[in-house]
Amino acid sequence: MPYTIAKRLFDFLAALAAAVIFSIPILIVAAAVRLTSPGPVLYWSDRVGRENRIFRMPKFRSMQTDTPAVATHLLKDPGAYLTPIGSFLRKSSLDELPQLWCILKGEMSIVGPRPALYNQHDLIALRTKRGVEALLPGLTGWAQVNGRDELPIPEKVALDEEYLRRRSFIFDLKIIVLTALKVLRSDGVTH
Repeated sequence: MPYTIAKRLFDFLAALAAAVIFSIPILIVAAAVRLTSPGPVLYWSDRVGRENRIFRMPKFRSMQTDTPAVATHLLKDPGAYLTPIGSFLRKSSLDELPQLWCILKGEMSIVGPRPALYNQHDLIALRTKRGVEALLPGLTGWAQVNGRDELPIPEKVALDEEYLRRRSFIFDLKIIVLTALKVLRSDGVTH
């Protein structure tokens, strides 16, 4: 079975299993978001997918509703925009759980470059120049386990390009294991 077919099958089955396993935590987080800050439970953002197509990606809302639609590191004081449970959601990566929906739909993969915001033009341009736009964006990726929010864009894209060259089922499994370890330690989350 070719890697791309096996990867899609794995993504679908893993996302379905995760949605079932995490159904209770998903409901608890949804209720906690609703009870601790005004606004919707989910935050939908326009993200850049494969071949630079825009898709809508959900996250549990960890920021106030008046937060500018830019990458967190571009905010003057990101902490000022966090909801009462926003920091916990981000450090635990629970805010990412709704992205299982995008994996089930085939807009994302478990492993791939993290989807850029529609207005991260420098990141999009560099990824396009390096051929990374050919990949489905991922819930986690090689850049995520090697620095997450802390990486400058050129380093992030270099790691995305390395993933493009090295991708395999074994490499994906390694990234998933490393991601689980980073999530458990809350490594690389700045806000």
